Amino acid sequence: MIPFHKYHGAGNDFILLDDRAGNLHEQFDQANIAHWCHRRFGIGADGLMLLRSHPDFDFEMIYYNSDGAPSSMCGNGGRCIVRFAHDLNIERKEYRFLAVDGPHRAKLLNNGWVSLEMLDVEDISEPEPGKVFVLDTGSPHYITFVEDSDAVNVFSEGRAIRNSAPYAKKGINVSFVSTNGKELKIATYERGVEDETLACGTGVTAAAIAAVRRSGIANGTFHVPVKAKGGDLAVRGTLRDGRYTSLWLEGGAVRVFGGEL
Repeated sequence: MIPFHKYHGAGNDFILLDDRAGNLHEQFDQANIAHWCHRRFGIGADGLMLLRSHPDFDFEMIYYNSDGAPSSMCGNGGRCIVRFAHDLNIERKEYRFLAVDGPHRAKLLNNGWVSLEMLDVEDISEPEPGKVFVLDTGSPHYITFVEDSDAVNVFSEGRAIRNSAPYAKKGINVSFVSTNGKELKIATYERGVEDETLACGTGVTAAAIAAVRRSGIANGTFHVPVKAKGGDLAVRGTLRDGRYTSLWLEGGAVRVFGGEL
């Protein structure tokens, strides 16, 4: 029997496994993981993660999408695995862990949120200037600004963009973003899940960067609140000479339940 734990970050939910002993990773194949993530025949999740020991970091994050395939970086997953590490009595003032896109730092905030440092971003293209932005925040994202993200059929419209040229082969996450001047609202279709998710951390980060770029601000710090369908998140960072640095994705990370496989 393998103990598992279910966590979510703003409704983006994950199965987490403690693999510090290093004997779980090789037991899994894509079909197993897809079955456990299935919402009717398994536990149900947007992805599965293993927390593994690493000689140079507090831990290593191994992540799979709900289709069972290895994935690029997951921001909300990163925040959830930090909460999981804390719950496993791995206690740090500041965590350092290794993910597929490289090292990350993270902190537990006084308000109960988890703050995760994301990679710097510089390369941003605008297929439709001022409306559509394509960038990589650890995972590739297509950000399109719309009048009301709640009115979009995210599954059909997101799926169409994700499978269009030139994105079809590798896939791309698609987010529909609207703003009321105070905060962003976002709805996301995720590749690998191949459906809408209630939140996407790298997508929220990409949306905040796109909003700052769209605003015309040249340099300075920023803090962008973002309302996903599963909860509230925020992104803070610094823009200097076209480069977005000191990017921190912040939001809740909650244990839901546990059991045995």
